[in-house]
Amino acid sequence: MSHYRPRSDLQTHEVANQPPLFENVNFFDSDAALKETVGQRGGKHHEKQLSAYGASLGSAEMVENARLANQNPPKLISFDRYGHRLDEVEFHPSYHVLMELGLSSGYSSLAWTAKEGGHVAHAAMVYMQAGSEPGVGCPMTMTYAAVPALRHAPDAAKEWVPRLTAGQYDKRFIPAAEKRGATMGMAMTEKQGGSDIRANTTTAMPIGGDDYELTGHKWFCSAPMCDAFLTLARTEAGVTCFLVPRWKPDGARNAFHIMRLKDKLGDRANASSEIEYHGAYAVKIGDEGRGVRTIIDMVQHTRLDCIAGSAGGMRAALAQALWHTAHRSAFQKKLIDQPAMMMVLADLSLESEAAAALAMRIAQSFDRMDDPREAAFMRLATPIAKYWICKRQPGVVYEALECHGGAGFVEEGVMPRLFRQSPLNAIWEGSGNVIALDILRAIGREPDSLDAVREEILAARGANPALDQHLARLDNWMKPGALNEATARAFAEDMALALCAAALKQTAPDYVFDGFCNARLDGAQRSYAYGGVTAKIGARAIIDRATPQ
Repeated sequence: MSHYRPRSDLQTHEVANQPPLFENVNFFDSDAALKETVGQRGGKHHEKQLSAYGASLGSAEMVENARLANQNPPKLISFDRYGHRLDEVEFHPSYHVLMELGLSSGYSSLAWTAKEGGHVAHAAMVYMQAGSEPGVGCPMTMTYAAVPALRHAPDAAKEWVPRLTAGQYDKRFIPAAEKRGATMGMAMTEKQGGSDIRANTTTAMPIGGDDYELTGHKWFCSAPMCDAFLTLARTEAGVTCFLVPRWKPDGARNAFHIMRLKDKLGDRANASSEIEYHGAYAVKIGDEGRGVRTIIDMVQHTRLDCIAGSAGGMRAALAQALWHTAHRSAFQKKLIDQPAMMMVLADLSLESEAAAALAMRIAQSFDRMDDPREAAFMRLATPIAKYWICKRQPGVVYEALECHGGAGFVEEGVMPRLFRQSPLNAIWEGSGNVIALDILRAIGREPDSLDAVREEILAARGANPALDQHLARLDNWMKPGALNEATARAFAEDMALALCAAALKQTAPDYVFDGFCNARLDGAQRSYAYGGVTAKIGARAIIDRATPQ
């Protein structure tokens, strides 16, 4: 937040040639690519709501709340002063302010309550949240994503879905039935297995009907102050999905024990934790032995948020770089007008808009899952985009940080926070190899998903020579034996680039589409570093479009 009338005329020098703080900027209205893409993907009638959210996130007040929430990480309170077990997490007040803003604005509910375009609007909110404090997005994303998994248990869904979609934040640690709204978390992985959740050892003992008691541990449990969690445990039939509330039906605290909070590289405002179940009360969700299949409905939706969040993280870093270079001069020119810097910024802008375009296209497919073709597209395009966009984020953020020079490397600014956050989405909900293998499984189980993705890509054939060359190379993947575990990453990359181009063709101006194709798909002209591309691109027009207004 700007300080009131700081001194600039100092004894040794005058403070000059420094950019103003990036605040009081509407994250929605100032982002032409986001606003246009949302409108074209079915979210136009949500523009007023998204504009209000963007204005709030970009306000000086929320910029300060984001800083404070990140700089004051949560604290674990295991016991009270007399030794009673609590297992509570204490947050800085700014964390609660940001949670209130997100949930009351529809972050977790809009996708399920809107008549149309709800997932597109939700994805746009995730995208914008990445430019503020993305750590609070974790519990809000899981609350959004839990809804389809809960539908495997109608009784539990009847009780919990209205709480999750209430559009209200209630920070009190009391039974969910007494709150205005509730949040939902997830706890899947264990020490010995990690992503191999079939190696889980947590056990579930039946105590009557769909009620069970769980005993075991979870290596990662994000946001342990949520009101309930979807988790996995073993019954005699195999790995099964359960709902574990923080409070038991009789009003007692559940045996959900927070062992410690993770000391993480980034995502500092969010309380990731290790937990143990000591005979914890739980309710079965879905069929016994089908826990992975049940919880994957939640995972697919959280992956959408990984995609939108990484696209938003790129945009946040790019916006900071554009703002800085537009307000700082060197060698008698604004930095943004220097030819070398122009190429870097234009290249970053292409990467950012391509990520936004694909993220919103995939969100649109979530809104259209009643259409078999869209559902098939969603099943394969989601892991492809998750693999690629999340991996591109750290490089974009680093290059944007470098655009600031040394000023980007000091903790007083936002760039270190964005950089520390940038690797997270590539790890959350499946790191690179896990996602690549999921892509193979999706194709093997549902060949129509590959048909749908190829149909989407091939619709852009003939629009750009570099794209046509890339599409011709994709045919090699259809040869017997070409696609296997060792080549899955290369396949994901090739398909993601084509999907980005196809999405841009549908929503972006021609100079952005052609610039992306020429810079990314022409092997003779693309560069391994941003700004090194030799392909012809309309750098000035691309930069003008991306610059926050």
